[in-house]
Amino acid sequence: MILVEYCQTMARYNAWQHDSVSRCMSALDEAERVKDRGAFFGSLMATCNHLLWGDQLWMSRFDGGYGPTVDAKDNTTLHSDFQRYLDDRQRTNARIRRWADQLTQIDLTGPMVWYSGVLKRSVTKPKAICIMHFFNHQIHHRGQIHCMLTAAGATPDDSDLFIMPQET
Repeated sequence: MILVEYCQTMARYNAWQHDSVSRCMSALDEAERVKDRGAFFGSLMATCNHLLWGDQLWMSRFDGGYGPTVDAKDNTTLHSDFQRYLDDRQRTNARIRRWADQLTQIDLTGPMVWYSGVLKRSVTKPKAICIMHFFNHQIHHRGQIHCMLTAAGATPDDSDLFIMPQET
């Protein structure tokens, strides 16, 4: 269903786009980062925290490593300090890249089983579907972040995949 190269490309894309978002957010003051902008999670920081939380949760399922330090009810408040958020985002991006770079085609096959806190039950889905969801979730929320940044007067990089630089 998906190839290792897809995962590696999307891991690079994730890092590239987060670098753009982080650059733009760094240029804003704290009040602008936490301002309620009417988005699903309200602010830039809340949306970024949710996305980081989700990335860490899915990575813990994929690689067996650590998960987020807060549970689902606190997913938008993972980090109140912007620099800590940036540091954790960078570590998580590197983790995603390492995971993708070490995948083999067989790693993308078979079922994945986990307990969903949202559904309050065990879930079994094909690994490939879970991985596609992981990357799609990133793109969905980065689209929201891109919109909020643009509304705040920032200029994030284009998000078109074919524009991604080769070295990211």
